[in-house]
Amino acid sequence: MRVGFNPHKDKPQSASGYLHQVIIPVYIPNEEDYFKDSFKIFQLCLESVFSTVHSKTFITIVNNGSGYFVKEYLDELLKKNRIHEVIHNQNIGKLNAILKGLVGNTIELVTITDADVLFQPNWQRETTNVFQQLPKVGVVGIVPQFKMYESNCGNVLFDNFFNPNLKFLPVLNPSALIRFYDSIGWDRNYNQDYLEYNLGLEINKDFKVLIGSGHFVATYKKDIFEEIPSYLGYKLGGNSEKYLDGAPLKKGYWRVTTNDNYAYHMGNTYEEWMKTDTKQNYDGQFLSSNFNKNTSLISASYFIKNRLFIKFISIKWLVNLFLKWKKLPKEMIEKY
Repeated sequence: MRVGFNPHKDKPQSASGYLHQVIIPVYIPNEEDYFKDSFKIFQLCLESVFSTVHSKTFITIVNNGSGYFVKEYLDELLKKNRIHEVIHNQNIGKLNAILKGLVGNTIELVTITDADVLFQPNWQRETTNVFQQLPKVGVVGIVPQFKMYESNCGNVLFDNFFNPNLKFLPVLNPSALIRFYDSIGWDRNYNQDYLEYNLGLEINKDFKVLIGSGHFVATYKKDIFEEIPSYLGYKLGGNSEKYLDGAPLKKGYWRVTTNDNYAYHMGNTYEEWMKTDTKQNYDGQFLSSNFNKNTSLISASYFIKNRLFIKFISIKWLVNLFLKWKKLPKEMIEKY
């Protein structure tokens, strides 16, 4: 039997005051074999987040079926107010875990990151700066990689095709590029020209971005996720990653990465270089929000830019013309 009137009924929610959410799904079932160092690496990841974000950052951890030792660790962090939300699940798949973290708030920016990312100072400030400088951007990565413009970038290439500021830029931090590909197990026999130039937008001498972004850490405008599927049928891969790739394109948003490197991928094996001091004094310079929101839905322009245009410029001789036009050094064009 209910007696009385619930005092919270029909009471509007007050604004949370948070400007940025960080979502980290984690799956560490044990500390053996492949997962031997994973818990230590996850702890380093979290400490790097704590040390590099401003006070208006909401941290969500989705425990996707990890061992009990991870649950205890996260519950203790929640008790100490070091994280703001912890969601414990059975293993429902990485993207389904991310979907759970996305709902229930209206925070304008959301960083989705793997549990083995080591964040570096100023990543949050630089990310926010990109959104403020380029209103058409919907996704910002912080780890430059090779030839990112070849994936999910039809709209930004189409929109800037005749823009002289779209051109190949000298790689700012080649040692970070090398470290990333070492971390995912690549031999160093890749094309060394990729360490020299990457396609980007040069807005002015002090502000440049690279075209495209990787998957393992990126920040999204929250309005991309206005329509969230209830379930994706893969634990990893399949059509699950296509959701994060396709949603920004359907809104007409560009996908870019900061020109410099602001995070490292650690992988599943601990190395001494990972134990670094990432503390900073965040100055709050870019705490203002008011980011542009794109209300467009999927339309004919989506297919023109992201299907037809991409097929057209994938023709080999047109690719070479494009590379030459966008100022890639002549001697690199044939093998780039």
